Amino acid sequence: MSDQRYIFTSESVGEGHPDKVCDRVSDAIVDAYLNADPQARCAVECMATTGYLCIAGETRGPSSITTDMIETIARHAIRDIGYKQEEFHWEKIKIDVKLHAQSADIAAGVDAGDDKDEGAGDQGIMFGYACRETEVFMPAALHYSHAILKSLAEARHSGALHKLGPDAKSQVSLEYVDGKPVRATSIVVSTQHDGDLTQEQVREMVRPHVVNILPEGWMCDEDKFYVNPTGRFVIGGPDGDCGLTGRKIIVDTYGGAAPHGGGAFSGKDPTKVDRSAAYAARHAAKNIVAAGLADTCTIQLSYAIGISHPISIYVNTHGTGAYDDAALSQALQAVADFRPRAIRERLGLNKPIYARTAAYGHFGRTPEADGGFTWEKLDLVDALKNELSSGKYNDAERSDNVRIADFSSK
Repeated sequence: MSDQRYIFTSESVGEGHPDKVCDRVSDAIVDAYLNADPQARCAVECMATTGYLCIAGETRGPSSITTDMIETIARHAIRDIGYKQEEFHWEKIKIDVKLHAQSADIAAGVDAGDDKDEGAGDQGIMFGYACRETEVFMPAALHYSHAILKSLAEARHSGALHKLGPDAKSQVSLEYVDGKPVRATSIVVSTQHDGDLTQEQVREMVRPHVVNILPEGWMCDEDKFYVNPTGRFVIGGPDGDCGLTGRKIIVDTYGGAAPHGGGAFSGKDPTKVDRSAAYAARHAAKNIVAAGLADTCTIQLSYAIGISHPISIYVNTHGTGAYDDAALSQALQAVADFRPRAIRERLGLNKPIYARTAAYGHFGRTPEADGGFTWEKLDLVDALKNELSSGKYNDAERSDNVRIADFSSK
């Protein structure tokens, strides 16, 4: 459709947002269990409010992970974020640990046995998505929302913006023309700050961290650049708003540009397909797009508790595929195994790599040498190309009217 114009908005929240504090603590506990035993099981939830943190859930792991150790892990996570406020200080808050053993019924469904493969930890649907709006194959509005807050956090930790606090939010609205983002129509940034700063001072502190992140010429009009729109943001974090693990699932994934299955990631070990299968779906979608097989790709996986093979694998390239979606689905299943244990082994997920995922999104990140963000690797590109050129897929399955677009942003 020619000259199709619309505005799309995504938001992000910083590491000090109350919900992200809870995500960080939950994932730090997962890391501690997996560091002690790669086969440990965790489903850890947190709730944080003024002067208080509750840690609850189910675990299965070594007795070396004590209640005192968990409390220490939580305090250090909060300290690293930067909370030393009077009403939420990492050393002073009260912490309750209410963890108990994993349900034997759940364990029976998940664990492998003599006559069964390891099953999914729960029923559910998981989605993966990739597009060509940015070089990291992520939706542009979300990508820039994350990057603005990460830039501000780095400056705060370095001391360059020491008068800003840990709690922050961003929101980026982009204008699209013919399906491509071309400029920002509005930018919203709210950041906690010391009480002696004016709104205008905070605005000028924030400005370079927006201008430098957006592509050249994309900055919105001045009257659409909103910084702390209420005028004051001194009380922040869990003291200002109760936080919960897993409440920012759209921020964690694709900013509303793609479906979400509903399950959160943080606090869960990788036997939980809410987490591991969502990573596998992103990995598959990204490799399909990176291989030049589509401009945009959505993948859905579904599972039943205790069953190893997915119930369904759905591929949708939204009319941009170089092959039809059925062929791409068949090729994907030929080169990648989506059983839970196979996902964990292929992506190396039984490692303490999760605390770093708790802020700035689980996707669009750089794979790390110690095994972090392996689901962002482009290691299926050649296999997919070879499979599709093997002669198994006839000419009728190839869509010749699709043009694979170039990147449209820096």
